[in-house]
Amino acid sequence: MSRPLISFLAAGVTGMVMALTGAPWWLAATAFGCLVLGLGVVALQSVFPQESAHRLAWWRDRRRHR
Repeated sequence: MSRPLISFLAAGVTGMVMALTGAPWWLAATAFGCLVLGLGVVALQSVFPQESAHRLAWWRDRRRHR
């Protein structure tokens, strides 16, 4: 995982917890959903190749297997 995304997510979680203290349940649930979505994006970026040549090779290999 790349460091900037992890540090951004950690800062976001800390701010979210502080902001949602005493907030209505629906607001906390929405914020939790955004957190899960953010974690999903970080996980996808760590699994799939980020370099252009590697990404192209990954898609070509995927098409061959279909």
